[in-house]
Amino acid sequence: MKPRDAIIGIAVISIIAIMMIPLPIEMMDFLLMINIGIALIVLLDALYSNDPLQMSFFPTILLIITIFRLALSISTTRLILGKGYAGKVVEAFGNFVAGNNLILGLIMFLILVIVNFLVITKGSERVSEVTARFTLDAMPGKQMAIDADLNTGLIDEDEARSRRKKIQDESNFYGAMDGASKFVKNDAIAGLIITFINLIGGIAMGVLGYASEDGARMSFGEAAQVFSLMTIGDGLVTQIPALCISTAMGLLVTKANTDEKISVALGRQLFGQPIALIIAGFVMIGFGIFTPMPTYLFIPFGIFLIICGYQMDRSNKIKSVSEEIIASDDEAEEIRRPENVVSLLNVDPILLAFGYGLIPLVDSSQGGDLLDRVVMIRRQIALELGAIVPIIRLRDDIKINPNEYRILIKGVEVAKGDILFDHYMAMNPGYVEEEIDGIETVEPYLGLPALWISESQRERAEAYGYTVVDAPAIIATHLTEVIRDNLHELISRQDVQTLIENVKESNPVLIDELVPKLMSVGDIQKVLANLLKESISIRDLVSILETLANYATVTRDIDLLTEYVRQALRRAISQKFFDSEMNTVITLDPELEQEIMSNIQTTEQGSYIALDPSMTQKIFDSLNSQVSKLASMGLQPIILTSPIVRTYFKRLIEQTMPELIVLSYNELEPNIDIQSIGMVSV
Repeated sequence: MKPRDAIIGIAVISIIAIMMIPLPIEMMDFLLMINIGIALIVLLDALYSNDPLQMSFFPTILLIITIFRLALSISTTRLILGKGYAGKVVEAFGNFVAGNNLILGLIMFLILVIVNFLVITKGSERVSEVTARFTLDAMPGKQMAIDADLNTGLIDEDEARSRRKKIQDESNFYGAMDGASKFVKNDAIAGLIITFINLIGGIAMGVLGYASEDGARMSFGEAAQVFSLMTIGDGLVTQIPALCISTAMGLLVTKANTDEKISVALGRQLFGQPIALIIAGFVMIGFGIFTPMPTYLFIPFGIFLIICGYQMDRSNKIKSVSEEIIASDDEAEEIRRPENVVSLLNVDPILLAFGYGLIPLVDSSQGGDLLDRVVMIRRQIALELGAIVPIIRLRDDIKINPNEYRILIKGVEVAKGDILFDHYMAMNPGYVEEEIDGIETVEPYLGLPALWISESQRERAEAYGYTVVDAPAIIATHLTEVIRDNLHELISRQDVQTLIENVKESNPVLIDELVPKLMSVGDIQKVLANLLKESISIRDLVSILETLANYATVTRDIDLLTEYVRQALRRAISQKFFDSEMNTVITLDPELEQEIMSNIQTTEQGSYIALDPSMTQKIFDSLNSQVSKLASMGLQPIILTSPIVRTYFKRLIEQTMPELIVLSYNELEPNIDIQSIGMVSV
């Protein structure tokens, strides 16, 4: 434990002890001085803080100060009632502030309590309550705005994380301030009660002779004089710091977030309008001339305001001209300056460009929710495949057709589509016989025939059994599938490093053993890219890295390591591709597998298959025949091979049949029932 922590603990315990242990008068004077000083420091800190979160610990400070002040009130009560004297600080407040006038002192004390309780505390309490409620209600909207800015590229991940933390801190702060305001309110009530007890109890003890050591009794007038003076002094010495703390709380909860200092902001906002100063000056002069107001005060003050207004107006005009000159100079300098092309070299990993006719789909003020859908795409793929999707940029482009959108991966167009705004796309799933009127079109991702229908036709189309989707859903679905197809190209070393650091928090031994002793981040990236290329989820990253740590000592071949990882993930692979009691597959002829293995060439850059072109054509012909047979039966074609052949056969057919699933026997769970209904042979 650090000495500072021990001091704080001792201070809090000491505050509690003050309530029970009688203190000497000199110590009481010292503690009352400390109370006044702390109250002034807190007030000035609140006054000069630019952001309420700079004093995020204020509710706790308020609680400790309130307990400290109540402890001092209890101690002064003990001294007043026991000795009739509570020290020089209390006496000074009673004599100097009250002017030795009991009635005046009592009235001043009551006014302070009323101002503190009814004006400042009640107002701050209401502001805290409303601010806390609106802050909590606005949290979802603010978080969605941050996600939208992140996806459009206006901010990066670090800035988004910082803004989310600030939103969370604000909600916690204003929620705590809402509760802390009750401390100040009840403290004011407690001050009234303690003052009443001191006054009545002190007079009673003085009259009965319990307030002096010799037991001498006082007359009622003497007791009232002594104890009223001490009571008023005690009330003032506690209420003035309480007023400072209440004011500090009010400043914090009413202060708008601004980067300017309060002196600059007040000066600019209160005295920033020259016309206001000039009119106010003429009104003050009018009061001095046409009313019994003191002429020697109102007329000079009015003249002073008019002069200040004219000087400020002149200064603003000069400043405006200067800013125009500076802006013109900067613009000219920018034109003469050699172009900085470095910023133009950056390529967005994923870019969704769209024509101006589709802007309402993106603009939230016009009801567009495409930005929200883009946020959900990143979350959906992260949950499904376990990969980090780069920032998806959205940008309108006047060079493309108004109703067209294009999807670019690393600056290269990979997909596009046309959207008929304010229409819905209706697709026949294959069993609907009723026809509806619409504009013929093609679904952009799968290329299926579809119709554009209006809003009035939507319910009828759904009743017939058509699949009806809106324009944002079409774009979002297309974008999702394109990202899935290209995710293996998008995952970078930096993304892999982020995933590794996430795993390291719970599995530090695994990461320390694997990286960089056995494999580099780049090698792990290649393995993960191989898995994502065939739509294998990498979410179970711990199992993947455990497998790599087991086999990286045996081989450095990335393809072979990928196969070992796929076998370790066989439960997930089996569940993904086999979900029925009897699953149909196509197998390879053992002779064909042997032919493939005999034509594998190994070089320093890796292994590849070198088949005779005529042999390759025979394989494709046989494969097409078997795949067509499964497709005609409405079944998903899956090729099952031996583990050593799977990689090379997949590489052989991926150019012509990239969507074809190729699995090995070792990637299947033992309880999976497989039925082969065809064999690829030559």
